Amino acid sequence: MNNLKFSFFLLLISLLFYPLTGTNVYGQNKKSINGTVERIKVYGKGLEGNLEGDSTNRWVSVYLPASYKSNPKKHYPVIYFLHGYTDDDAKFYGFTKHWMNIVPILDSVFAAANVHEMIVVTPNAYTHFQGSMYSNSVTTGNWEDFVSEELVTYMDTHYRTIAKASGRGLAGHSMGGYGTLRIGEKKPNIFSSIYLLSPSSLVSGSTNLQIPITYMKADSIKTFADFEKADFGTKGVFASAAAWSPNPTNPPFYLDLPVKDGVLQPAILAKWDANRLLNTLDQYISNIKKLKAIGFDAGTKDLNIAASIKQLDESLNKYGITHFFEIYEGTHINRIAQRIANNMLPFFSTNLSFEK
Repeated sequence: MNNLKFSFFLLLISLLFYPLTGTNVYGQNKKSINGTVERIKVYGKGLEGNLEGDSTNRWVSVYLPASYKSNPKKHYPVIYFLHGYTDDDAKFYGFTKHWMNIVPILDSVFAAANVHEMIVVTPNAYTHFQGSMYSNSVTTGNWEDFVSEELVTYMDTHYRTIAKASGRGLAGHSMGGYGTLRIGEKKPNIFSSIYLLSPSSLVSGSTNLQIPITYMKADSIKTFADFEKADFGTKGVFASAAAWSPNPTNPPFYLDLPVKDGVLQPAILAKWDANRLLNTLDQYISNIKKLKAIGFDAGTKDLNIAASIKQLDESLNKYGITHFFEIYEGTHINRIAQRIANNMLPFFSTNLSFEK
């Protein structure tokens, strides 16, 4: 077979086996090609002077759906997606190897005919203590305000967003799920719908009868070098203390731990309990009722978190607040990608406004 005939043969084969227009992995109509990710820096004035010494110029990953560049007059709703403890935006958007890359999930789901395209935004909330808890604190900086005010304002002035609460959703995994409820229950004028994926820290992890080993380990740490060698749970104690029991007169960490010199500190535990969202839910019910849609889920093997969202479900039911709730087979991370694709994104596609 000469070269001309062989080339024609290859062309014929490619046409026969090329996917027909309108098909994809879901067997539904395909709308567009892949989206793009921009990694930018956003200055946080509310983060100025934080005692951890973290940068006030924060990395932010922005996913723009495929039609964003090809349809320059179109405006899009935005999902603000908050990452978990020890994570950052780079891990979730494929800049760093991680247990999940959200970008191909977004591409696949938005290619399906039944899910609208949206912008997805994740700020880097990794701090010196490896997580901000998305709380306002003199030690960590005002993360709650950064997410709900400064970042939202930046997005609305630099991208073609639907700049109103009905066009904004807030979601997050683990620490990010905690931050989602914390901010969402206070800011229904900013975000209209929220979705919590395996939210942590909704209830207290300790009692006055038994001191967690991580509290004791944290009490033994006196230098940053010791902190760097600590295990995950012990580091989490420091992050929680930086967010919920800051102390500007207590160097070098500028925080108060729940155990001091081997003795449990009730006053510090009281501060932490004041930041456990199931303890404060009643005070924010009027705000929560203003939210258009609420969703949350967790895996069966994520025992403490699954138990806590059952309590959240019961509390919302008590007030007659409609919401989506599910305990599914899984761990803290093994089905998060699936939950984002099958639950979270369709949830926002249904509940956010797509009109400017």
